[in-house]
Amino acid sequence: MTAEGNRYHLVDFGVIRAKGDARPARLADLAGRMAAIIEEFRPDQAAVETPFTGRNPRSTVVLAEARGALLSVLGSANIGVTDYTPAEVKKSIVGHGRAEKVQVAFMVSRLLGLRETPPHDAADAMAIALTHIHHRPRLGL
Repeated sequence: MTAEGNRYHLVDFGVIRAKGDARPARLADLAGRMAAIIEEFRPDQAAVETPFTGRNPRSTVVLAEARGALLSVLGSANIGVTDYTPAEVKKSIVGHGRAEKVQVAFMVSRLLGLRETPPHDAADAMAIALTHIHHRPRLGL
């Protein structure tokens, strides 16, 4: 995603679904696919959502491992990473920190002028990117 003032341009989007039966293979696939995306688009910054601790400890660990793999790839590519909490993202996009996923996806569609509402995972990623764009002046970027 790029921005010029208050105008946003969505370059591309998608959802990475890791492949492989064993967790190490899935994490390696995730890291390799992220490295390919970085190679193709050459971003100069990245924004990620801070993990939240859910009720299921196993899901929390799996999410943390995937996040670690992605952060490792970003670090290896020397790309600066900024973290945002889910509440910060929701507040930035919808106006309050307790918004539902449907509301976030709707506002992302409006802000980016999309004809269709993107899948929730993709909309979440776009919302994080938009939040980062909104916070750049505060961060000195």
